[in-house]
Amino acid sequence: MTFTRRAVVQGLGIGMSLPLMPRARGQAADLRTRVIPKSEEALPLVGLGTWITFNVGDDPVLMDECAAVIAAFFEGGGRMIDSSPMYGSSQPTIGYGLRKLGHPKRLFSAEKVWISDPGDGAAQIEASKEYWGVEKFDLMQVHNLVSWEEHLPALFDMKAAGRLRYVGITTSEGRRHREIEQVMATRPIDFVQVTYNILDREAEERILPLAQEKGIAVIVNRPFRQGDLIRQVEDEPLPAWLAETGARSWAQFLLKFIISHPAVTCAIPATTRVDHVRENLEAARGILPDEKLRRRMAAYVEAL
Repeated sequence: MTFTRRAVVQGLGIGMSLPLMPRARGQAADLRTRVIPKSEEALPLVGLGTWITFNVGDDPVLMDECAAVIAAFFEGGGRMIDSSPMYGSSQPTIGYGLRKLGHPKRLFSAEKVWISDPGDGAAQIEASKEYWGVEKFDLMQVHNLVSWEEHLPALFDMKAAGRLRYVGITTSEGRRHREIEQVMATRPIDFVQVTYNILDREAEERILPLAQEKGIAVIVNRPFRQGDLIRQVEDEPLPAWLAETGARSWAQFLLKFIISHPAVTCAIPATTRVDHVRENLEAARGILPDEKLRRRMAAYVEAL
C-alpha cells in the first residue's frame, strides 16, 4: 500500500494510525541536525520558510493558523524560521506567533536585508527586529544579492559588534549562480541560501561543493517548488522501496533527498498547515539516503 500526501492528510482527519501524528513534548531530541561549519552549532535539518504562506495581512483567523504552525514547529524540534521584508506581512505574522509562545529560546532567526539603497539597510533591519520582537537576529542575509557589495561590509561590522551572529547571501530558482560563487569564494560569509530540490539540481555542480570547501552553511529554499512539485507527484505511486529512504510520504521523500546531501545544513519548506509542518519535520528523523539511493530517488522522479 502506498500513501500520497493527500491520503496521509485525509487519514489524519479520520484517525488512522499513521506515523505523522503529533509527538509529545520532550521527544524532539531525535531530530537530525547538521553543524554550521564556522561555529559547529547544530541546526535541525528541516526549518520553516514563510514566503507567501505567512503573508496573511491582519486577518486574525489566518494569523492564528500561522501561530499554530509555529507552535507545532517548535514542539516538533524545529529551530530555524526564515523570512524577508519582501514577504509582505510575513514578518509581523512571525512576531505574532512568537509572542503567543513567549518567544521560544530555541528559535534560530534568519532574516534578510532587501533594499537597493545601502544607507537604508540599518533602518530596515531595525524594523524587521521590531516585527519579530527579537533583540538581534541569528542570521542576516543579503536577499537576492541586492546591493550586496555595500550591504555585506555593514553586516560584517554588525557581526563584529555582536549585533548579529551570522552573515549570508541568498538567491532562488537558479538565478545569479556565478555571482553567488564569486561571493562565496571571496567573502567570509557564514551561510548561502539557494534553490535545490530533486529536479532543480544545478547547485550540485559548483555551489554545494564550494560550500563544503569554504565551510559555508547551506539553506535550501523552494524544496517543493512552491508546492508545484508536490502537486506534480502526489497522485503517482510511491516506490515499492520507499522504506529504504526512511520516508513515509512524497513530502518526506522529496525532503530526504535534499537534506541527505552532506553540504545542506537546513531546508526551509513553507506551509500554513500544522499537519504538514509535522510531516515535514519527520523527514529529519530516522534514515537518510546514501549517495547511491539518492541517485535512485532522482531517477525515479525524473521518470514519472
